[in-house]
Amino acid sequence: MSAVSDRLPAFPWDKLTPFKATAAAHPDGIVDLSVGTPVDPVPELIQKALVDAADSPGYPTVWGTPELRDAITGWVERRLGARDVTHRHVLPIVGSKELVAWLPTQLGLGPGDRVAYPRLAYPTYEVGARLARAEYEVYDDPTELGPKGLKLLWLNSPSNPTGKVLSKAELTRIVAWAREHGVLLFSDECYLELGWEADPVSVLHPDVNGGSYDGIVSVHSLSKRSNLAGYRAAFLAGDPAVLGPLLEIRKHGGMMTSAPTQAAVVAALSDDEHVRVQRERYASRRALLREALLSHGFRIEHSEASLYLWATRGESCWDTVAHLAEQGILVAPGDFYGTAGAEFVRVALTATDERIAAAVRRL
Repeated sequence: MSAVSDRLPAFPWDKLTPFKATAAAHPDGIVDLSVGTPVDPVPELIQKALVDAADSPGYPTVWGTPELRDAITGWVERRLGARDVTHRHVLPIVGSKELVAWLPTQLGLGPGDRVAYPRLAYPTYEVGARLARAEYEVYDDPTELGPKGLKLLWLNSPSNPTGKVLSKAELTRIVAWAREHGVLLFSDECYLELGWEADPVSVLHPDVNGGSYDGIVSVHSLSKRSNLAGYRAAFLAGDPAVLGPLLEIRKHGGMMTSAPTQAAVVAALSDDEHVRVQRERYASRRALLREALLSHGFRIEHSEASLYLWATRGESCWDTVAHLAEQGILVAPGDFYGTAGAEFVRVALTATDERIAAAVRRL
């Protein structure tokens, strides 16, 4: 066991424990804007679908029901502008973090293979490479990477933590470069429906990929857009030549979404109204927090999409974390996402309206 665990970095969130205790001691209670876990109710139509499918005594399939695959292909075409998407182009997964952590292993990567991801990024990209004993590196522009031995290229737009959005032109250029050099491209698009000052585009859009899914796969989650973090519901869409072998591997590994969750996902992907309502909640919270942070002396960079504000006071991120904790507000230090975040904090929009209002008053 230690041979595997020794490959991993220290779990970063444990470092926040003393600051969480400080924030919790505030007379008016803690405002937790750190992890970014949804707090709003699961929409009624999704809960109903889950309950209606509760009598599911048999094993579900890894590929999901035909109804689930229909819902995914329909959403990908309706929402992302993709064309000619079939069941072979999609694959349900057990939440996106599971996929990110185990993808390099499932792709058969190992020592000597390289995995690349943005300089400021979700820590699990690195974890996935470490678990496979592959090499890993960060980039500012992926087309400046040396392609030799580069087996997996991660994109993340909108970005976690910065909220930065890659333009259609940038995505087109990167997809063309990856194909030219035979590099498999996975695009983490879990925040795509939460664009505020930009309209995020998927690598599945024909203007980006030229109408071909060769060598590209996008990752999507229902955790944020439908408040389904507790359901562990996500999916892949893209190159069947990549998804087919992944399906076989995951069938052997038993990586299946529960049958009630599959039914809930069908309901969630078939309804756009609850997504609009949730977007409005987040937009209101974002406007209030953004103005309060600016008034408090912060500078906000990027943050044109996603569920976070990427903010700095020009000091160590840990000094900022401590400062805000004294006011009962807990945020994530930027260096969790790479050394380039050493002077930033990530402020999540995932708190109730009442708690957001409390944070605004304190700031």
